[in-house]
Formats: sequence, structure tokens, C-alpha cells
Amino acid sequence: MDFRLTEDQRALQDTARRFARKELPDLARELEETDEPVSDEMRRRYAEMGFLGVNHPVEYGGLGLGNLEALIVLEEFARISGAVAFPVFEALVGPVKAVQRFGGDDLKSRILPRVTAGEMQVSVAMSEPDAGSGLTDLSTKATETAEGWELNGHKRWTSGSGHAEGYVVYCRMSEQKGAKGIGALYVDKDADGVSFGPRENLMGFRGIPTRDLHFDSVAVPKENLIVPAGGFGKLMEAFDLERCGNATMSLGVAAGALEEVLAYVQERKQFGREIVEFQAVQLRLAEMATKVEAARLLIHRAASNAEGMPSILDSSIAKCFANEMTREVCGAAVQLMGGYGYHKGFGMEQRLRDSWAWGIAGGAIDIQKTNIAAALVGRRFSQRG
Repeated sequence: MDFRLTEDQRALQDTARRFARKELPDLARELEETDEPVSDEMRRRYAEMGFLGVNHPVEYGGLGLGNLEALIVLEEFARISGAVAFPVFEALVGPVKAVQRFGGDDLKSRILPRVTAGEMQVSVAMSEPDAGSGLTDLSTKATETAEGWELNGHKRWTSGSGHAEGYVVYCRMSEQKGAKGIGALYVDKDADGVSFGPRENLMGFRGIPTRDLHFDSVAVPKENLIVPAGGFGKLMEAFDLERCGNATMSLGVAAGALEEVLAYVQERKQFGREIVEFQAVQLRLAEMATKVEAARLLIHRAASNAEGMPSILDSSIAKCFANEMTREVCGAAVQLMGGYGYHKGFGMEQRLRDSWAWGIAGGAIDIQKTNIAAALVGRRFSQRG
């Protein structure tokens, strides 16, 4: 068992790191100030470097590498900020992977080359006003027609909504209750009947647009089917990779915080010496580093153990730990930096705000814990009264 990256993986990591540190810090500050997403022009620059196609097949414009390589790249972007990393997240570990894994050849040929070329972003529309953690309660409905489906419903908390060019929409596709009636369709942003609510004003996640998404008698062609009714398990299989991506976003935020605070404590002086000389600071740094390294190992294990997609156990453990870890590490970094940590001009308070979001997005921390318990005992637990 070798925990070291291969020579090729290190070269890919170095390429992503150099690009991210040279090109993205100023952009990250701009997105935080303006709350605007990464521009189409910059997204195409990501694509030119191969960052949007790491784990996509070569025939669709990708590099043909694995999910571990995708997560390695994602971490380097997330060290700078979640906003600059979000297009990479959506392309490599987001809903596009459901299209790649389960969509028909026509759909894949229409979507994947445009994603890897930076010409489009695809977001997932899952949650609804009355279906968040209880996702199988969703009511957005696709009614079959001669040409495909008619889609009606209302989605909430869709990251990238209004900015992304396409959406993987979880919907009810039969009269069967619960998961048995759920499938997914691909829907274009400009399809007739698609509309968006106002931009949400969130605590963090600036530069990652979030809006409600409405479907009013949207005609969806049959070629846009990703999985039919009864395919909820397949959707969750693809979502296990997104959990690892979520965990990696948490990891990147925390790793960046640790790197920044390490520099700070070696420059900041109190009582006539650098504050890193104080044992209390040393202990805090050691705790932070241990948690960051443990999260990275859990994420890499989940990707390396996977036969296709990561398992629900491995991905839930990685996400749960990383989500809690990043809150603790970023909180400790703010404390070590004192007033500078709390000051908007120095960026650490942004990391703390963003760190909190990943334990809500993509399945709350407690949901991951119920997943872990279910996998350990070999059966699902109903949360319903």
C-alpha cells in the first residue's frame, strides 16, 4: 500500500498548483467582492489547460484519467477559493458524471465535449421546498408524452442556477412512491418554460449563484433521459463521487487556511518574538495539520478503492470528516490571526464562512452519519415517523 502520488499525478498537481496560484488569487478576491461567478472566458482558459476534462474520456475531449486525479486538481483550485474552483467541481465530480455514466450516446456527445471545452456548465437540481434531506419526497414531475416528457415543478438551493447552461433534474417519473418513482432528465437553460427566482443572499458561497428553478410545462425530448423511474440508486451512485468532491472543496479551504496561518504566525510578533514560538500556537498548528492530512487520506482512499464510483460508505466518511474538519481548522485559523482573522481585508473570515456551507450542501453532516451507520449494519434506517 503506497500513499505517495505517482510521478504523473505529482506533475498534474504541480501544473494545477502553479496555474491556481498565479492566475486565481486576484480573481478570487474579485468574485468575493462582486458576487459574480467565474466568467465564460476564464472557464475556457481552465478548459485549455485540461482542468475541465481530467476524468472524462478522450473521445469527448477529456484527459481520460481517473477520479483521484480529478480530486487532486480540484483541491488546488479550492485552496484559493470555492468560487474559482466551482467550475472544476461541476465539470469533474458534479452532475456531468451522471450524464457520462448513464446518459445515452446522443446526450453524451452533445454535453461532454462542450463541458470539457469550457463552453458550458451543468448544475444539478435536486432539492425542493419540501424535499431536502428527505429527497425521495420530491414532487417535480415528468409526465411522458409522445415526444418525451412534460416537466413541471420547483427546485430550490440549486448552486449555479441561472448561470449554468444545463441542468440534471431529479424528478418523479412514475406514480410509484418514494425512490421507485424517481429518475432524472437533462434540461437546457433556454428551454421554453424554464425560469429562475431571484439570487439568494447567502452567508458565504459568494461567486456561486444560487436561485430557485421553475419548470412550467417544459417539453423535454426523449434523448435527454439520464435514468428512468426506479433509477434513484444509480443517481446516488454518481452522487457518491460528488460527495468526494464536496469533501475536497472542504479540504482545499482548510489546507489554504493552514498554509496562510503558518505564514502569519512566523511573521506576527508579540512579547518580542514570533508567535509561533508559543507552545499554545504550536499545539493548535499540529492539530490543524493532523486534521487536514487525515481528511486528504480519507478522500483519496474513497477514490482509490472505487470500482467505478466511490462507495457510499467511503464517500460519506470522507465528506462527514472533511465537512467537520474544515469548520474546526478555519475557526482555529481565525483565532490564531486575532483581529486580522476577523477582518474582511485578510480573507480568513471568508474561509470560515465558506467552510460552513459544505457541511450543508450535498447532504448535511448528520445525513452522512446515518449513511455510515446504515452501511455498517447493512440496512437503511427510515427517518420517517
